[in-house]
Amino acid sequence: MSALADRVLAISVAHPVRVGIDGRSAAGKTTLADALADELRVLTRRTVIRAQLDHFMRMVDDRDAYPYDCSESYYQDAWDYPAIRRELLLPLGPGGDRRYRTTLTDPSGTPVDGPEGIAADDAILIADGVFLQRPELGDHWDLRVYVDITMAESLRRGVARDRGWMGGAAEAERRYRTKYLPGEERYLAEVDPRSRADIVLDGGRPAGCR
Repeated sequence: MSALADRVLAISVAHPVRVGIDGRSAAGKTTLADALADELRVLTRRTVIRAQLDHFMRMVDDRDAYPYDCSESYYQDAWDYPAIRRELLLPLGPGGDRRYRTTLTDPSGTPVDGPEGIAADDAILIADGVFLQRPELGDHWDLRVYVDITMAESLRRGVARDRGWMGGAAEAERRYRTKYLPGEERYLAEVDPRSRADIVLDGGRPAGCR
């Protein structure tokens, strides 16, 4: 973790550093992002902004371009990419006004109006999510980290994690096989995030990297 934190701190840009941690479902992206943010807060007095891009998912009622339970809905329609750029990445990027939001709604689901905060020029954003290197977002990261696990491991971990709220292991496995895994396989085929990433970490071995 210290090596990754040192890599982040070594980035020299004239705006907040934007780090995107990408990977399959259940790869360990959030755990890594939280640990990296904690490590950075120990090593530097610079402000560390933590964002989970699942907080920019579109409301289910607004996902009407495709049937909700299919992989196209997950890959094409689940996240509000214009809002991610407008509210988070562009304000923290070159020429941005530094007024950012890390979520579209409050815990009750009510839309949030106005900026959440105003970042200093030397702030550090640590964001995690799937599909972070899609064309809509890929050019707005200063460091791209991809956490790599196999499809089989993503399925195993995802079912174990989500079986409670998905109505049991069988239903969780069905959703992963028909919606999440195919959507993520499409992303891998179309975007090739492993090759585009600045750092690739082995999700099964936290210390492994390229």
